[in-house]
Amino acid sequence: MAIKLSGPSNPSLHLIPRPSRAFHPPRLTRPATTSSLASKPSPTRKSTVSVFSDDGRVPWNSLTNSGKIARATQQSFNFSLIFIGLGATIGVFTVLYLEVFSPSSKTAIFNRCADKIRKDAKCLELLCGPGLHGKREVEAFGEPSWSRWARNRRIASRVEVDRAGVEHMKMHFYVKGKEAEGTVQVHMSKVKGGEWEYEVLALDVSGQQRVWVEKRGGVREEAKRQGKMFGVRWN
Repeated sequence: MAIKLSGPSNPSLHLIPRPSRAFHPPRLTRPATTSSLASKPSPTRKSTVSVFSDDGRVPWNSLTNSGKIARATQQSFNFSLIFIGLGATIGVFTVLYLEVFSPSSKTAIFNRCADKIRKDAKCLELLCGPGLHGKREVEAFGEPSWSRWARNRRIASRVEVDRAGVEHMKMHFYVKGKEAEGTVQVHMSKVKGGEWEYEVLALDVSGQQRVWVEKRGGVREEAKRQGKMFGVRWN
């Protein structure tokens, strides 16, 4: 009699083979050496610089005491040069303003007086001859110079203070036209806190009478000198 073997009727009962674990050999550890041990950081080496060799690249904390002194000395010297240059620049601009650009400067007074001479009809007639003339036909200049390199001629002037505290400026310069040359005499006064006022502005041409362009008192003083005032002769 034959025996028939049959498998289990439920397929979920089949056994699933378990995967085998992979074999991992033991990891070999490298023994610690002196090079692998954490070493103590070595101190930073200080740098030494001098006043002339310091270019500012080395940090302040990396400088030695002598290097810090050298850098401080160098920076102090540089700041001193900057302040000296700034002071010199301010001084130059101050002198330029007082001597050239200020309305009370000698150059400004010279220009105003020269313009008055150029605008006066009698002065133009003496210097350039009869007829109509322009202001550019009259040249005004200062004292002659013996130097070939001196382009500007110095204007002769002086300032005095009287007993009352009034300043007096006396100046003279020269004018030249196509017919004649002359000398301009200037006398101005200024009280404290005031402005320059004309005392005398006159033109002297050789062989001619003086031309009064400005004179304190004006017509009254001329009338007194001629013995006549307000239309009445007093002498």
